[in-house]
Amino acid sequence: MSDIHRRPIAERIDWLFDLARRHGEVFRGPEAWLARERYLAEHPTAIAVLKCMDGRINIPVATNTPAGILMPFRNLGGMFDLGWPHLGEVLAHHVIRMVEAGRRVLVLITYHWSRGDTRRGCAGFGYDTNAAIAHTRQVLAQVEHIFGREHGTVYPLVCGFETDEDALVIHGAGDAVLDLSQCPAAEAKTLEPRLAALLPDMPGQMRADLLPLLLGNLEHIASVRDQTRRHERLLDVEHREWMICLGRGFDFLHTPNLALIIGPYSPNLADPLRKAAVIIEDNMKAGRIPDDGFLLLASVPYDEVGVDRARAELKSRFLSDFAAGVLAEDFPGLAAKMSKRTAVLDWRSRDLELLGD
Repeated sequence: MSDIHRRPIAERIDWLFDLARRHGEVFRGPEAWLARERYLAEHPTAIAVLKCMDGRINIPVATNTPAGILMPFRNLGGMFDLGWPHLGEVLAHHVIRMVEAGRRVLVLITYHWSRGDTRRGCAGFGYDTNAAIAHTRQVLAQVEHIFGREHGTVYPLVCGFETDEDALVIHGAGDAVLDLSQCPAAEAKTLEPRLAALLPDMPGQMRADLLPLLLGNLEHIASVRDQTRRHERLLDVEHREWMICLGRGFDFLHTPNLALIIGPYSPNLADPLRKAAVIIEDNMKAGRIPDDGFLLLASVPYDEVGVDRARAELKSRFLSDFAAGVLAEDFPGLAAKMSKRTAVLDWRSRDLELLGD
């Protein structure tokens, strides 16, 4: 993995689909299935994460959470509007399905920034962290408008992500925050009462289910700091993406700085595609990745064979062709270096299935 960003594009693509295959095999294995079932039995709160397309924002890895527990929603800069028809429908469907199973839902609404260099922050907001935070608060208000302000069943929570150390910052009422980068590992036992003081209206079971993510983040921060001391972390905090992924079902990309992931939510998909293309071009020009090519991957998940899978095929082909058309029109030089793949994902087994042209 250490040199994958510098390999020829054909080798990178082969490596990627081998990664997807291995991820699916592990996900389907009895040990992983039992681990997920045990985790969900102990921590029944369903957790959805609204986050940026930036490949560095990998909440499961940063919290040491098993794959398949967190439901991701990605878009440029973590910019979302629950008035968007598709996004509103997908999120509402997810929440209703969880509630019908007797589970509460925690919605993490995230923004990100870099403490060490503003230019390593969120390009979607022009590196303006205050603007990103203001946007997350708008999304929080939208979640409350749809699901209620009492937070008894659905709890929206603003959460920062500092990309230099992958550290979480939990926002409470007003200006109160819990910055895990400032919490020594030796004080892990104090997290539970500090969380209760920060989020007094959060149901007790939900706080208990959020706590493992915070404890996992403390462990991860310690690991990142150890890598930094050993000079193994330098490039991981920079953009090195060589893929643009459009759609859903990219859980296998539990590796930082591989891909810019764009969810199919905004009515104007061309905008995040153009911004992703600029990042890929910049990565090539700066020598962070080879300039021999990049991958455009479209993926759509399905739950059932038959009609559901057939519809996923059509949707994935549409997304793939739409993205290729935008890039060909606005970035012809970059598009000439594009390798395009179209896939559907069996959500139950996490089997990524490539479609022929």
